[in-house]
Amino acid sequence: MSVVNGIVAAGYEPVREAFLANFETRSEIGAGLSVYRHGREVARLWGGVADPATGRAWREETLQVVFSATKSVPAACAHLLAQRGQLDLEAPVAEYWPEFAAAGKGGIPVRWLLSHQAGLPVLDRPVPLAQALTWEPMVAALAAQAPAWPPGTAHGYHGLTYGWLVGEVVRRISGRSLGTYFADEIARPLGLDFWIGLPAAEAHRVARLVEQPVAPAAGGAAPEAFAAYTDPTSLVVRSTMVTDPPLDLADPRAWAAEIPSVNGICTASSLARFYAGLIGEVDGVRILDAATLDAAIRQQADGVDHVLLVPTRPALGFGLPLPEQPWWSPTAFGFPGHGGSLGYADPASGVAFGYVTSGLRVTMGPDPRTTSLVEAVRAVVSRDPA
Repeated sequence: MSVVNGIVAAGYEPVREAFLANFETRSEIGAGLSVYRHGREVARLWGGVADPATGRAWREETLQVVFSATKSVPAACAHLLAQRGQLDLEAPVAEYWPEFAAAGKGGIPVRWLLSHQAGLPVLDRPVPLAQALTWEPMVAALAAQAPAWPPGTAHGYHGLTYGWLVGEVVRRISGRSLGTYFADEIARPLGLDFWIGLPAAEAHRVARLVEQPVAPAAGGAAPEAFAAYTDPTSLVVRSTMVTDPPLDLADPRAWAAEIPSVNGICTASSLARFYAGLIGEVDGVRILDAATLDAAIRQQADGVDHVLLVPTRPALGFGLPLPEQPWWSPTAFGFPGHGGSLGYADPASGVAFGYVTSGLRVTMGPDPRTTSLVEAVRAVVSRDPA
């Protein structure tokens, strides 16, 4: 039997049982889970191994790369600037970043960066990885790049470029890198163990990523979407190849850089606490006020994504779930991460959820590990809707 550590509040025992079942029946390797309700942590669990090669146990303080679950961080930073009157989401990006006006992009408003409508998910010429990790060469390449489609006419997932695009706007306004702004204005006030640009002294706490191949889910994406994922000329494949060689998030050099789309590194508790701080106060701290949050999570587009070729619902930097996704609610927002991690919040129920895992599984359908955890939380909350 796998050992699971941590605590749950009275009534949340089914959440612990679901977390344990992931190890016993779903081949979980190492993972952490946290749930907040109305600003109070009601579950903090961890278990398994952080490094199968050495047998290092997963501990409460174990950190995990969360891939695209990072994307809500630059969104929160941008909206915090807007809340403070320093950023106008309707203004052209070039008002804050003049070089961005090149190649006919002078009229693109900031909101199109946040909602994946700017047409900039790919680069005609990938940036050498060593240069991309230093920031400036990548944002210079994006400033010079012509859009892949007329901006504002379609939405398409900017899988890697989103973080550099939004991060550069934050940097131009605040004078601080995205990672530094997040640390100063959000992570430190909330007491988060959450990093974009991991200090070398913390690298020993990061869990090893382990690929766990799974069979494709039945149904789901259309045949053309599956074909695009193996076509090197497609937008979806090219969007992952904006650096040469491609980014490797198992590499400590990638942890130390700032890649705000994908290289967030955190504990499960800090991921959930971040979302709790977006929807309400946590120990007297709230990131965004109710009006700012309401605007931030309003749907901006829907239908088939121009890059992923599957339906998506982008808000302003946050993802909105589809009804077939386990974390679906009309009021939920957040972001899943490649391979299984998930962070989200639902203002209607007061739930904030953070799940991080080292076992990377890529499937076009819902991950049964995440599904079981979300369903367990939902069942508990349904019995206590207050």
